[in-house]
Amino acid sequence: QVQLVESGGGLVQPGGSLRLSCAASGRIFSNPAMGWYRQAPGKQRELVAGISGDGRANYADSVKDRFTISRDNAKRTVYLQMNSLIPEDTAVYYCNAVITFITYWGRGAQVTVSA
Repeated sequence: QVQLVESGGGLVQPGGSLRLSCAASGRIFSNPAMGWYRQAPGKQRELVAGISGDGRANYADSVKDRFTISRDNAKRTVYLQMNSLIPEDTAVYYCNAVITFITYWGRGAQVTVSA
C-alpha cells in the first residue's frame, strides 16, 4: 500500500507564493513518476505539473514560468513551488503517483488565491 500526504496549502493574496509538499510512504521500491493535479469547483481535475523519476518536468501551459515541480528522492517527497498566484489558481491540489501501473492519489490540499 502507498500513501501520499499533501501539505502547504492555504490562503494567499494575488501575486503571492505557496509551496506544496507531497510525502510518499509505503511499498515504494523505485522513484516513480509523480505529479500535481488540481480541481476547481465545477471543473474537471487537470494536470498541473509532472516529474519523472530522474527529474524531467512538464507543465500545463497555464502555469509555465510560474510553478516549479521538484523532488527529493531521499525523502520521497515532491514539491510544487507556486509563484505569481492568480485567483484562477484557486483549487484543491492533489498529489499523484503511478507505481507498478497503479495510480495513487493524496487527499488534496486547498489553495485559495484571494484579496
